[in-house]
Amino acid sequence: MTLVLGCLLGSGLVLLLAPFLWPAGAVSAGGRAGAGERMRVRLVQGGLRSVPVSAFLAVSTIVGVASAALMQGLFAVQALSAVAGLVGVLLPWLIVSWRAAARRRANRTVWPDVVDHLVSALRSGLALPDSVSSLAQAGPVATRTAFAQFEREYRATGNFSYCVDELKRSLADPVADRILETLRMAREVGGSDLTVVLRSLAAWLRQDAAVRLEVEARQSWVVNAARLGVAAPWIILVLLASRPEAAVAYNSPAGVAVIASGLALSIVAYRVMLALGRLPEERRWFA
Repeated sequence: MTLVLGCLLGSGLVLLLAPFLWPAGAVSAGGRAGAGERMRVRLVQGGLRSVPVSAFLAVSTIVGVASAALMQGLFAVQALSAVAGLVGVLLPWLIVSWRAAARRRANRTVWPDVVDHLVSALRSGLALPDSVSSLAQAGPVATRTAFAQFEREYRATGNFSYCVDELKRSLADPVADRILETLRMAREVGGSDLTVVLRSLAAWLRQDAAVRLEVEARQSWVVNAARLGVAAPWIILVLLASRPEAAVAYNSPAGVAVIASGLALSIVAYRVMLALGRLPEERRWFA
């Protein structure tokens, strides 16, 4: 009876925390795009554009198997080895996600400069495709590779709309999507206010980047506390598992249940802490 009540209580807590752990926007976006496509986009965002999804999955599997085998060889605790294997499988994905988040934070200070270069090129009399191509040489270093690819594709095809779509896939950034869709609309519809719109966009991007930087600096302790709170019990568990009598205890059904429940609680607690300290990320409406 106690076990049933505990399961009901845990289910209720998960349902209460579900809006924070799995926001509705993430679920709806997942319904529109397949898992393979989302993984490919994340690899692009993490700077691994040339890595196939199949190769990434193979590496994740190898890391997971190696982690489980190493933990089993060191401590001979099956449940702990399974947890190590799970962490090993997820580790490459976590690294790619971290790289993608770091690149997005770095690019927040880059996009206003990109817009400024575009405005300067347009006001100097260059055509819109040539202004975009000039960013391969005059733009920020972080984006030159993508714009150099745009320049090559536009010279080969002469199709501005197609090249913009390819550039959006290469950059995989919501701010870049907004800038490029503005340029596409100006190319197709025309108008004399493009530079005014771009200058206003650059000012807004600088203000948004400054606000986010300040808030992230103040909330960084939340993320660090979440990581420390999750890692500390597992470090203690590994130290305890090095003792033979503890390894025997953790290999029993009760020990497996303790490790499994600890894993579930760690995942829920970590997600809750991240949800409390997370800033809303702009979605790619024009992807």
